[in-house]
Amino acid sequence: MKNFVTPGRVCSSFVIFPTWAIADAAEPWQLSFQDPATPIMQGLIDLHHDIFFFMVFILLFVCWMLFRTVYHFSYDKNPIPQKIIHGTTIEIAWTITPSIILMFIAIPSFALLYSMDELTDPSITIKAIGHQWYWTYEYSDYSSSDDQSIVYDSYMIPEDDLDLGQLRLLEVDNRVVLPINTHIRVIITSADVLHSWAIPSLGVKCDAVPGRLNQISVFLKREGVFYGQCSELCGANHGFMPIVVEGVSLENYIDWVSNKLKEI
Repeated sequence: MKNFVTPGRVCSSFVIFPTWAIADAAEPWQLSFQDPATPIMQGLIDLHHDIFFFMVFILLFVCWMLFRTVYHFSYDKNPIPQKIIHGTTIEIAWTITPSIILMFIAIPSFALLYSMDELTDPSITIKAIGHQWYWTYEYSDYSSSDDQSIVYDSYMIPEDDLDLGQLRLLEVDNRVVLPINTHIRVIITSADVLHSWAIPSLGVKCDAVPGRLNQISVFLKREGVFYGQCSELCGANHGFMPIVVEGVSLENYIDWVSNKLKEI
């Protein structure tokens, strides 16, 4: 089996193993977001940073107003308090100003929210089924019958079986392999109880509901291995059903699909 070498990663047998510090999984003492791998996650991070930037100015202004109020209306400054019932001007100001601020936040938020629900004509459709406590993935685009579909289960690798460098509670025996720069639809459901298919680097979090099909759109911008976990309390082993998506080039993805079809 030949090897494929990409910057920072080595792909052997069509499986990519990161050889540098992983930025697509949670890190100790992490405060920021994981590196975005989709346009949706990039939009979420940009919106967060924009709102946080203006929030700093609002926080400084409120603290300044509180300090001035405490200082100028202290007992030493005003031993005889004034009876102020209401102030029409200031009440109008502190009602309209927050409304305008919320409107400026709402407009880009709604645009991003609707873009998350927008489903571009997908080139690939896969199905993710949640179980207690593992995931089943089905690639049904490459076969004419259900018996020949690419279907496999994805279980967490136990801690005792981890190789050096693998992530505890996050590694699985069978990853979800997806091509980059391709519109992908993921149909999500559950076979028993509520689950949630969530991957922070992709900006994806969708509930898996028994008897219901939910769908999300994914467009990977770069290659990598992206880690997620079930984000809906689903039972005793809720914390032991991770999700691993491996983004590969289209050529490597075609080779992977060909090998899977030969195994059927």
